[in-house]
Amino acid sequence: MNDWKKRLDIVYSTNPDYHYQKENDGPEETLPKEKQQMRISLDKRNRKGKAVTLITGFRGTDEDLQELSKMLKMRCGVGGSAKEGEIIVQGDHRGKVLDILKKEGYAKSRII
Repeated sequence: MNDWKKRLDIVYSTNPDYHYQKENDGPEETLPKEKQQMRISLDKRNRKGKAVTLITGFRGTDEDLQELSKMLKMRCGVGGSAKEGEIIVQGDHRGKVLDILKKEGYAKSRII
């Protein structure tokens, strides 16, 4: 099968060593817990003044993100959501979330 459809954005390259970048076909694999570098912050923007704890930097599959989000929301006893590598926990639970992540093995997590 020709892969010319994947190169439609490139018109012409004079570089003889140029290689076309191909999109990753497979899903992103989840990094081990000890290599995850998640950041915990308080966010009030575009939320009508209500504070949420925002956990960013998760690298992995959407299923693993949803599982981690469910565990954090359950342990904090609040609602929230998870999408596009971010977990939102309703309320200011930065310290509690950090403690939970450290106990679960996410050693490089930090509050910013």
